Amino acid sequence: MLKQDRELSMSIRRTIENNEETGIRPSKTYQSFVAAAGGHRELNFIKKDVRNYITREVRNVSEQEDAKKFGKYLLRMKEKNQNFFFELQLEEDQSIKLAFWADARSRAAFEYFGDVISFDTTYNTNRYNLVCASFVGVNHHGQSTLLGCSLMKNEEIESFKWLFQCWLRCMGGNAPKGFLTDQCASMKRALEACMPTTIHRWCIWHIMKKIPRKLNGYKGHADIEQEMSQVVWNSHSKDSFDRNWNDFLLNFGLADNKWLSDLYEDRHIWVPIYLDHHFWAGMRSTQRSESMHSFFNKYITRNSSLIQFVKQYDNCLGSREQAERESDATDFHTVIPCATKSSIEAQFQEAYTHAKFREVQAQFRGKANCITRLKNSALGYSVYEVGEQVSSSIFNKFVVTYDSIAAEKVKRRHTHIKSSHDEPLMEPRSKRFDQLVFCSQNICEFTSESEELTAILHRAYDNVMAEMEALKAKRNGTSSLSHEDANLESINELQSLPRIRTRGRPKNRLGSKLEKQIANATKKKKTKVLSEINLFDASSAAHSNSSQYQGHVMNYQFRVPAAGDNSLGV
Repeated sequence: MLKQDRELSMSIRRTIENNEETGIRPSKTYQSFVAAAGGHRELNFIKKDVRNYITREVRNVSEQEDAKKFGKYLLRMKEKNQNFFFELQLEEDQSIKLAFWADARSRAAFEYFGDVISFDTTYNTNRYNLVCASFVGVNHHGQSTLLGCSLMKNEEIESFKWLFQCWLRCMGGNAPKGFLTDQCASMKRALEACMPTTIHRWCIWHIMKKIPRKLNGYKGHADIEQEMSQVVWNSHSKDSFDRNWNDFLLNFGLADNKWLSDLYEDRHIWVPIYLDHHFWAGMRSTQRSESMHSFFNKYITRNSSLIQFVKQYDNCLGSREQAERESDATDFHTVIPCATKSSIEAQFQEAYTHAKFREVQAQFRGKANCITRLKNSALGYSVYEVGEQVSSSIFNKFVVTYDSIAAEKVKRRHTHIKSSHDEPLMEPRSKRFDQLVFCSQNICEFTSESEELTAILHRAYDNVMAEMEALKAKRNGTSSLSHEDANLESINELQSLPRIRTRGRPKNRLGSKLEKQIANATKKKKTKVLSEINLFDASSAAHSNSSQYQGHVMNYQFRVPAAGDNSLGV
């Protein structure tokens, strides 16, 4: 197929743009066109044309315009909802150093789900190598919920301090009870300064993942890894952990290992037995933050612009909001039956969401192996001694305090607040095209039910096309725009004139059509005079001896001879 014969129609362009925004790869987009058309030969473009359109039109955002578009996005969100929050810290050259934003729904959700926060950073999300950091909580369905996002130029202590203080201002100055991060020293110091009352916890998954790399040089490193995991996970008290840890170091000759020594010094912020008596919303790692980042990484690359990044953040917010609404609807319309006749289970059934009630039911199934005995009860609280039968002769004993005060269903204010989603800034023609396509889909679906309806639509289509072509021909491609009827949409439709390439020095002025006609007529007259003069010169050469006639010729060199003037002697 020749290049001049290849063309992307508006329908194709809009499909490419929508697929690109939702993370569908160009190759998949092209294959969908092939399937819809019935084969490669039915298309008047190739896969390369799709890729070129994405590169040149969809992703083509200059560095100078990118920061401005990012700032305009934040302002648009603020205009839509005054509770949208953002702050920027700029360099001396006005480039972005730090940025933080959170929509109104995230701020309201923090009131209910801000007890524990997972915080993590990720890279390669934009062309400027800005680090992406996200604040993630857990909602009443056990789902991850976004509570703010940030872009950072570096990971210095002062940068994290600015970010944490900014986030606290956004959330009304209320610090969370628990905060999970990786082992970044800058995060640790910034948290100690900004949230001194918050319990800081390191992601245990990151620590355990480092064991092979840190201890690979020791003999029997596989046994070392297995024994360390046993000590970390199976110590049932702080004293037993300390004893087991010392025995582990002595048995494998690891007493001088600095990495293990540093971990032991910080055991209060990563070992489960030191932390599990606090509420952590089921989290021991920053996996929820990493899962959120993996969502971003499906749609953005290290070459993505800032405006592309915030669009995908919008998509992530929308998907999280939709998942929560679907779960709320399921909880409202359905009921999970109780597995026992226990009044305690019935209370959880009434107060908890389906996801959390299933966790409670798992505990009730395990209760079949337990023997409970009431020790005391007062002011609505009951203390039970629980013995769990592990084997025929072994019991593990626990003390459980139960709050018998009936829990009320909570009306969560944030569920009535929509996420601040940015509307695509499309050209007016693209908007009209999308609206027409949406309407035509309903018509086509209704019409395709029978041949008779299809024939009616074809006749209507032919009549409408004839009417529109007649109107277009009548206007002859021209229109007017005055101060009385002009608006922003009509101004946005104005197009630049095609560039005219000229040779040599341009003229001072273009001149009107009439002036060009006059100039052409004058040029023709001058050409006629010169031809007559040349004829006269030829005849005058035959009478060169007549001085009187020669002088007369000089008088008539630059005027048109009058009719009937015989003085020339011709």
